[in-house]
Amino acid sequence: MTARIAILTGYGINSDIELAHSFNLAGGKAERVHLHDAIDGRIRLEDFDILAIPGGFSFGDHIASGRVFANRLRHKLGDTLLRLREKKTPILGICNGFQVLVKLGLLPGTEPASFTQTCTLTYNDSGRFENRWCHLKAEGNVSSPWLRGVEALYLPVRHGEGKFIPGSDALLAELEKNGQTCLRYCNEDGSEPAKGSAGFPANPNGSTGHVAGLCSKDGLVFGLMPHPEAHVLPTQHPHWQRQGLKAEGDGLRIFRNAVQFVG
Repeated sequence: MTARIAILTGYGINSDIELAHSFNLAGGKAERVHLHDAIDGRIRLEDFDILAIPGGFSFGDHIASGRVFANRLRHKLGDTLLRLREKKTPILGICNGFQVLVKLGLLPGTEPASFTQTCTLTYNDSGRFENRWCHLKAEGNVSSPWLRGVEALYLPVRHGEGKFIPGSDALLAELEKNGQTCLRYCNEDGSEPAKGSAGFPANPNGSTGHVAGLCSKDGLVFGLMPHPEAHVLPTQHPHWQRQGLKAEGDGLRIFRNAVQFVG
C-alpha cells in the first residue's frame, strides 16, 4: 500500500507544497490538510500513516515561533496526537514545525507521551534572520527510521528563532546518551564548529551543543531546523553547476526512509 502523509497547513505555514512534493517523490501520497479541517473532524489524522508539520511563520510567529500553533494542537487535537503516538505513527516537524513539536512537548518527548515542554528554540545569537546552507552530521547512536543510513546532509536554514536550549545540562546529557540529539551542525569536513561566536556561521543560530535536530526516544518523532524539502532535487544544490549533479538531493533520503518504514 502507498503511504499516506498528512501535511498540516494554514495560518502562515508556507512550505506545505514543497513538503508534499518531497514525500510524493519518495513514493508516498501526500495530502495537504488545513488545521481547521482536522480540528473540525472533516479530516481524521488517524487515517494517515505519517503526520508532518512544515515550515513557515504560523500565526505570524506571535508570542514565539510555533507557540500558537502548538497551543491549537494541544487544546484542539491533543487526544488525537496522543493516539498517534500510541499507534507509533511517524511524526515530522521542519523549521516552524520543529518549533511547534518542541513547544508542544512531543520533542524531545516523555514516556508515556505528554505535553510537557522541556526545551525551547529561541532567537538566533546573530540577532537576525539567517538564510544560509549548512553542513549537518547524524549522531552515530541514532536509531530513528527517519535517519536510517544518513551520515551527512547539506541543507539550507531560514529562521530567526532556531537556537536550541535544553531545560538543563542534565537533560542534554540524557538526550545525548539516548541518541536524541540526532543532528548537529558541523564544518564541511564533519568537524565541530569553532568555539568562538558559538560556532557561527557553521552553527547558524548558536544552538547548545550545535544541535540542529531532535528525535523522540523511540525515534519516530523527528524535528529539525534545516529544510530537507528544499534539497530533494540535485539542481537545488547551490553549487551543482561547479561541482556537477548528484544523483538526488540530500534531503530526499529522509522522506524515502519514512515512506519505506510504514510501507
